[in-house]
Amino acid sequence: MIEYLRDPSAIYRRSFEIIRAEADLSRHPKNAEAIATRVIHACGMPEIADDLMITETFVPSALTCLAQGKPIFVDAEMVHHGIIARQLPENVEIICTLNDPRAREIGLESRITRSAAAVELWLPHLQGAIIVIGNAPTALFRLLELIDQGAAKPACIVAMPVGFVGAAESKAELIANPRGLPFATIKGRRGGSAMASSVINALTGDQR
Repeated sequence: MIEYLRDPSAIYRRSFEIIRAEADLSRHPKNAEAIATRVIHACGMPEIADDLMITETFVPSALTCLAQGKPIFVDAEMVHHGIIARQLPENVEIICTLNDPRAREIGLESRITRSAAAVELWLPHLQGAIIVIGNAPTALFRLLELIDQGAAKPACIVAMPVGFVGAAESKAELIANPRGLPFATIKGRRGGSAMASSVINALTGDQR
C-alpha cells in the first residue's frame, strides 16, 4: 500500500498546522486570521498572505450582516456552490443573477459583459448586503461604478476576481478608493471562486 495520511480529521488538522508554520499572518487584523488561514488553505500558497488585504472592520461588518439575515450576492455559480450553506444562519440567502435572462439582455443592450450586467440586478437589495466576487473583474468594476453613481452601498465586499485582464486593476481600484466599504481582497491577478467563498466559510465555520 502507498503510505499517505488517510484520516480526514488528521489531514485537516495537519493542513492548518503547516499553514500556521509557513505563513506570516502578523500583518492581518487578529480577528481576520481565520480568514487568511482559510484563503491559504483554499489555494495552497502560504505566500499569498503577503498580498491578502483585510480591513479592520471587515469581520465585524460581515458578521453583523449574517446575524441580520442580509443576502450574499455572488458573481458566479462556482462561488455560490463554494459557500457552505449549512453553516449560514437560516435566513441568509445566497443570490447569483448571472444566469438571469435579464442579465443577458442588459449586457447586449449596454455592450458590457454578462457578469457586469448581472450586478445591476443587485441594486434593489444592495443596501447592507455582503458582496462576494470570485470570478469576474468586470463585476467588481461595475459594482464600484454603480456606487459612484449613487447606488446604495453594500455592507462589505469580498473582492477576489481572477485573471489576466482587469483582475489586478479592479482590485487596485477598490484598495485605492474603498468608498468607505470594509473589504477583503488579494492584490494582483490571483483570486478565484474557492478563495472568495472560503472567506465566508471562515466567518461561519470553526475558527482554525
